[in-house]
Amino acid sequence: MKAPISDYLTELLETCGEDDGAVADYIPELAGADPDRYAIAISTLDGQVYSAGDTDVEFTIQSISKPFTYAQAIIDQGLAGVLERIDVEPSGDAFNEISLEPSTGRPRNPMINAGAIAAHGLVAGGDADTRSARIVELYSRLAGRDLSVDEQVFESELATSDRNMAIAYMLKTVGTLEDDPADVVRGYIRQCSVSVTVEDLARMASVLAANGVAADGSRVLEPAVTRQVLSVMATCGMYDAAGDWLTTVGIPAKSGVAGGLIGVLPGQVGIAVFSPRLDEHGNSSRGVRAFEKLSADMGLHLMEAPESARSVVRVPKAQDDDAPSVHEVAGDLRFIEAERVLRGLEAEPEGDGLVVIDLHRVHRVHDVARRMLLEGIRRLRIDGHDVRLVDPDGLLPDPDVDVSEPGDDTPAEEYTPQVFDTLDAALDA
Repeated sequence: MKAPISDYLTELLETCGEDDGAVADYIPELAGADPDRYAIAISTLDGQVYSAGDTDVEFTIQSISKPFTYAQAIIDQGLAGVLERIDVEPSGDAFNEISLEPSTGRPRNPMINAGAIAAHGLVAGGDADTRSARIVELYSRLAGRDLSVDEQVFESELATSDRNMAIAYMLKTVGTLEDDPADVVRGYIRQCSVSVTVEDLARMASVLAANGVAADGSRVLEPAVTRQVLSVMATCGMYDAAGDWLTTVGIPAKSGVAGGLIGVLPGQVGIAVFSPRLDEHGNSSRGVRAFEKLSADMGLHLMEAPESARSVVRVPKAQDDDAPSVHEVAGDLRFIEAERVLRGLEAEPEGDGLVVIDLHRVHRVHDVARRMLLEGIRRLRIDGHDVRLVDPDGLLPDPDVDVSEPGDDTPAEEYTPQVFDTLDAALDA
């Protein structure tokens, strides 16, 4: 069975396809970006990636690099050492504002340029090339593949870096920056010029969602570092739109002026969108709309707590190939739990075998999870399976089933599963 999640993402891109804003033009190389590129990716904690759109298009990471370099600075200097140089308060300013604490000279937070330049300067290495190499190595571990710097973007951005140079020299005068300002800015621009795809960003975000553990089980970041990074992303990651973002979308996030946007839902998924046109805050216009819809559809807002935190389990098919396959589900179903169930259903081979989905221990099904399970059931029926549903509480009502694809005249009853109150009744029917 083909999982329906990628189809949902394609539909999401179409729904949020109206565009406004403009590409970043203060960096000549970014000004030539194709404004119609659009892609989205979701990565689960174990590395399963679902994506749609222009997923193979590479673009530069830009300010999405800031939380990850902040993490490296904490690794190298310790949290206390970083907090001596960079505060964590929302500035309410645009990304390139000169925003320092009057009493200490610290940048307000590491997500604005002043704080990000200071964070780069705190990465161990001694010069721009060494610091940049260590940073690219970290990004590559997070993405699960070797990443590299787009040299054309780097040179273009370096040639127009007067404001960042001014910020760096100012940081030097107040003692926040110890190394040569021009060298630090050069390294900072190299980190912003790392080339990524939307799937790379989703994987990087998923490591943060997994408390610092990569899909292969290796630990990339310590839990305390991850917690600090996500906390600052939640309050400062979207610049002067951070408050509106947190209340409406409710996901720690970070944007970049090349059109990238990542979101992290701790314990569940990493999400990334790419669309180059930016709004007045410097955030991807279509990316913001896509996240707003994702959050509403999937119940991703951090403050929307589920009723319980039970696990979803699957009882696999017995050794006898003719035995029924029982998928037993428990708990409250949101997007990530439904994705796990669908992955189990996807493993069912085509044929006429009996598949039973037992929901008698499920307490609540979020709307998006209901749609996902119903679509999975429909596709199993199309593959030829006899699908039976144990649903004593009517959590998946038949009227919600989208029974056909365009041009499919098959009667609804051909796709609608039999519903039973108990597992025994489903197996004995």
